[in-house]
Amino acid sequence: MSRTGHAPRAATPTARDAPNASERAPDAPLAVRTLAVTYPAGYRVPPHAHDWPQLVFAATGVLTVTTARGAWVVPPLRAVWAPAGVRHQLDTTGEVALRTLYLRPDRAPLLAADCTVLHVAPLLRELILDIVELGALSDGEPAHEARLTLLNELMRRARAAPLSAPLPLDPRARLVADRVLARPTADDTLEQLAAGSGASPRTLERLFRAETGLSFGRWRQQTRLLGALRLLGAGHPVGRVAERVGYRSASAFVAMFTRTLGRPPGSYFAADGE
Repeated sequence: MSRTGHAPRAATPTARDAPNASERAPDAPLAVRTLAVTYPAGYRVPPHAHDWPQLVFAATGVLTVTTARGAWVVPPLRAVWAPAGVRHQLDTTGEVALRTLYLRPDRAPLLAADCTVLHVAPLLRELILDIVELGALSDGEPAHEARLTLLNELMRRARAAPLSAPLPLDPRARLVADRVLARPTADDTLEQLAAGSGASPRTLERLFRAETGLSFGRWRQQTRLLGALRLLGAGHPVGRVAERVGYRSASAFVAMFTRTLGRPPGSYFAADGE
């Protein structure tokens, strides 16, 4: 259960997603603000938005970013790019050491228009932590400008990670999506799920492809993958995770996970960001 009524440890200045206190009296216009906060397991930051785009990095733990368009899961060595103005909610799996950079819009790279999970290579990880340690980057300071130039280049070069499950907007397809999310281990066919939705299975398949970019089957597999990442991040064994996300055998789950993410689940959280 989410514990929004209790402030997390080390939250500055409150439990809410907020800029680092070091930005309050800058000597020059700020190009980057920062946040360093540790949230306990099961914590939720309610829906909110920012005027500046942000790079949300979980140094430890697993973070889920949810918007009206879907969910993005951020395990260690990954980060999510959240454009300015996108209303989003944060949920933690395990204790999460959140390290966030807010980039002034005119100093930010041109990335995706929606949230995107990025691989965080070792150099980008160290740069994020270094900027958070500084507290902010200011215009016109040579050392700060060098960091910002490198940050933007590394973000532009970072590979997108397939760790999102977009949601369809059409109410008929959304009803089917909600049914799947409510019973993630069920193997109901699209024909069964279509009952009472107001659309035929063929129409629903077309809607899923048009609005999520995925076939219905691929979309359901993606939702199971994200659920598996949250369970693995909480320390559950692979066999139990496979069962909890609807796979009849651990081997089938491991094959899917490895095929999609390039590494087996047992070693995924220990892998580097390359």
